[in-house]
Amino acid sequence: MSVKSYAKGVVKEGKRVRWPKREVLIPSIIVVVVIAVLAALILFGEDAAGNKLIQILKDAFSSMK
Repeated sequence: MSVKSYAKGVVKEGKRVRWPKREVLIPSIIVVVVIAVLAALILFGEDAAGNKLIQILKDAFSSMK
């Protein structure tokens, strides 16, 4: 399969796709962005808490030497 025939197939399939209307697309994009930001904040919080816990454990065990 050549690149040219592949590109023609991609264009043909792209025309067959039922693309969402703008009224549906924009709210969907907003939902995805909000969920991604919330997930990033949760992961940041968990990372910070884990880092703090490890630092506390290091300080506690360093005095045992």
